[in-house]
Amino acid sequence: ADIPAVAVATGRAPGDLAAVSIDDFQAAYEMTRHLITLGHSRIGFVKGNPNQTASGKRFEGYLAALSEANLPVLDELIAQGYFTYRSGLDAAEQILSLLDPPTAIFASNDDMAAATVAIAHRSGLDVPGDLTVCGFDDTSLATTIWPELTTIRQPISAMSRAAVEVLVRLLKGRRGAEMASEHLVLAHKLVRRQSDAAPRMRPRLGVR
Repeated sequence: ADIPAVAVATGRAPGDLAAVSIDDFQAAYEMTRHLITLGHSRIGFVKGNPNQTASGKRFEGYLAALSEANLPVLDELIAQGYFTYRSGLDAAEQILSLLDPPTAIFASNDDMAAATVAIAHRSGLDVPGDLTVCGFDDTSLATTIWPELTTIRQPISAMSRAAVEVLVRLLKGRRGAEMASEHLVLAHKLVRRQSDAAPRMRPRLGVR
């Protein structure tokens, strides 16, 4: 017989596989809304790996918040990442090299957000004075870099426990096919730290 499996931290249950995750769309929507509430209107976004469903959900949440606030979606402010630090460096360089860079960048995970902070510092930008940077996941990296990252916390321990409980029930054969396609959605949390602030007023050209 096939051994049952449970996916953890996926954007949605893939087919008939049981899954435990957060609402990636809602979490990214809330983070983007948070940035808009701070006063940001030019918000960059670093996408996650296109092969992962969660990446698309997080991008959709960003787009939904911009649309609700009647802010334009600007392709120049969006860069493709792959959930790696290296890809975050490339994406941040792309966005921050613009003549009119954003005042905030929301990266789809903490690794890429940390890379964005590194590029900002290398470019002589203060975080969060000149650039707000936010991440996603609340991994240990979020609190080991400076400044510590504002991010979305996934309850990984609770998700792992829930996945084990679902797996045990699957192995015991309870509810059969119904259980095999179960998708549990656990609560996330927006955690504010030191990497976000209201945007500074930028001086007009020629005026000091």
